[in-house]
Amino acid sequence: MDIRLMRLAHLLADYSVDVQPGDRVAILSSPPAADLVREVYARVLERGGHPLAFVRLPGLDEIFFRTANDDQLAFVDPINKLIFEEYEAMINIRALENTRELSGIDPSRQRLRNQAMRPTMQRYMERGASGDLKWNGTLFPTPSSAQEADMSTRDYEDFVYSACFCDREDPVGEWQRVHDEQECVVQWFRGRDQVKITGPNADLTLSVNDRIFINSDGHHNMPSGEVFTGPVEDSANGWVRFTYPAIYGGREVEGVELTFEAGKVVKATAKKNEAYLLQMLDTDEGSRYLGEFAIGTNFGIQKFTKNILFDEKIGGSFHMALGAGYPDTGSRNQSAIHWDLICDMRDGGEIWADGELLYKGGVFVI
Repeated sequence: MDIRLMRLAHLLADYSVDVQPGDRVAILSSPPAADLVREVYARVLERGGHPLAFVRLPGLDEIFFRTANDDQLAFVDPINKLIFEEYEAMINIRALENTRELSGIDPSRQRLRNQAMRPTMQRYMERGASGDLKWNGTLFPTPSSAQEADMSTRDYEDFVYSACFCDREDPVGEWQRVHDEQECVVQWFRGRDQVKITGPNADLTLSVNDRIFINSDGHHNMPSGEVFTGPVEDSANGWVRFTYPAIYGGREVEGVELTFEAGKVVKATAKKNEAYLLQMLDTDEGSRYLGEFAIGTNFGIQKFTKNILFDEKIGGSFHMALGAGYPDTGSRNQSAIHWDLICDMRDGGEIWADGELLYKGGVFVI
């Protein structure tokens, strides 16, 4: 057994969701991650929790979206609903055999499914914000994900475990160090209002007045490394060009540029899959507004791998999410989507708040 895999299992159970005696813990994954599922399952038991493993066969999502009628697309499974609404903890281990499994699915069918799941997902976010649900999303390195990242499987394993600090003897200590470093940025933003993002790829203003910045330190994502908040919903004005492809629902959308007025996307273009972008923007009343503004701080992640779990944390970047915001930030935006889009700032981009410079060329200056 790879010692790094065992460290990751312990990190997830001991630190990320901090399993307590009596906690009901759902472990969601697929067969390629079987070794990690077993280790997490055992660790949850050792900590006195009640693990329940859901291991989903590859290909079922594609079968569902190709075959289900509208009533079936809108059906919310009561077992999944029970986990989201009542379980104390959830660990989602993505392990993809085909990263583009859903690329041939009609986007309108995905949109219908997202709309049906919206109340459940909103409840999930509310419970996460209150602390009633401890959740974490992570990834098990598979050949498919390695190919997507243009890496060998071995190199990709090294990349994943290094990003999680599982190549080190004390991963928990490393994440506690990350927390302390990011807390300086969180405190700096406290009481600020107007944020301005400028550079070759952005000229955008937004308000964070009375919003809370979250120190993302490995509890909800593994790996992590970002500080984020939910902007005031009607405050974004200006434009931004996202320098990395935006991947959502199995589709890759390149060259996305958005223009905002009073918080709303009023113009959207893309060099590839623009029609899909426009369809997602019309999902519901909240999908053209921002649910998140974040700065990536993980300088151990420097390569774009076409996996948002890693890419949104790239040190020297910022990202924004269209759609649902996290209630613990103060965001009121609700939507069936949460789509992160990433912009590199290492080419001279700047972030200001209330006239003070915070960030320049991809590094903090405070």
